[in-house]
Amino acid sequence: MKAYVLPLVAALAFPCVALAAGDHADETKPLHGGIVTVVKDVSYELVVTKDRLAIHVSNHGKPVDVAGATGKVTVLSGTKKEEAMLAPAKDALEAKGPFTTGPGTKVAAQVTLKGQATQSVRFTMK
Repeated sequence: MKAYVLPLVAALAFPCVALAAGDHADETKPLHGGIVTVVKDVSYELVVTKDRLAIHVSNHGKPVDVAGATGKVTVLSGTKKEEAMLAPAKDALEAKGPFTTGPGTKVAAQVTLKGQATQSVRFTMK
């Protein structure tokens, strides 16, 4: 009978561990119509329009205060390379354009939130 106790305890314990980790699928859903990348449980959403580039930051679905945050963005489209500084604007870090973008464009950002270490965030446009 003791031989059945260990597998039974293990079978009951492991599903609880999986449930405790939570569902992180919501972290990759765009809230602003952009492209989402997750770095160390923080979601970064890139939204590009013809004259601006914005990165919205959230932690487990809750917006992160970007006041005091800084950053730099590099846009690589074909052989063209464009760089701009990111600055806080309402609920996102923003850079003024225009930027050359399209399918396959790669965007690399260095984001430093107030009081935190700099994070490298990469996006590829579809």
